[in-house]
Amino acid sequence: MIYFGLLALAVSMLAFGALGCGIGQGRVVGSAVEAMARQPAMAGKIQLAMLIGLAFIESLTIYSLMMSFILLGKLPQTQDVLELFKQTPKQELLSSAGEFVRTLAKK
Repeated sequence: MIYFGLLALAVSMLAFGALGCGIGQGRVVGSAVEAMARQPAMAGKIQLAMLIGLAFIESLTIYSLMMSFILLGKLPQTQDVLELFKQTPKQELLSSAGEFVRTLAKK
């Protein structure tokens, strides 16, 4: 059960990685446009450096989304998880949640 919880957490963290890449791309382009406005003579070199940087950021985005889709396929179906919760007594669910919190507190 903990495995699937950590797997779901990993998928969401990879999605936030893709979000961070989008923010980074916006900052790179904004800084490059500002630099080109300050020194129009260097616009070609600035644009080349910007495009190389954007290619690296975009590759990170593609890799994180690809890993998120791969890990998403490893998660069980929602109906299976709901059936598991319906079959498990409430006392056992509470004790397993307490065990998970205790292991986090030890670390």
